[in-house]
Amino acid sequence: MSLDDEEFDDNLDELDGANDGHWPMVWHGLPPGARWRWFDRLWSDVCSLSARYRLSVRSEWWADELQVEVLAAFAAWVRRYDSGEWDDPPGKLALLFDLERVAAALRDGVDPFNAERDRPTFERHLLLLGCRAPPPQNPGIPRSDPPRQ
Repeated sequence: MSLDDEEFDDNLDELDGANDGHWPMVWHGLPPGARWRWFDRLWSDVCSLSARYRLSVRSEWWADELQVEVLAAFAAWVRRYDSGEWDDPPGKLALLFDLERVAAALRDGVDPFNAERDRPTFERHLLLLGCRAPPPQNPGIPRSDPPRQ
């Protein structure tokens, strides 16, 4: 493992231990490797939440700080109910009834979000924010192309 890999792993440990075991709701102040992981997790959350709650997420939501914060907070809220950390039916109903307000904050943008199409643009934006991508999983093993049919 190289020094960069060790530093990246240390950054992830910092992120996992932040906020008494809770994932931070903002990326500001995180080291570059942890920042990438923060956004990558938010990406995954946005993909699942947009399908689960039929949210009309727009392409390039990651470039709008308000949308990033709304999505991060909403994902944290849902995660606490899904994990069983919170067992409060009125609170869960409040979450569901707040979907309209969450959706209203996500209306800016032209094109609908498409995870497959938008991922390269998302990753370029992360680099502009000073995020650092994780090192390749097995750098000594060459990638093989899928067999042709």
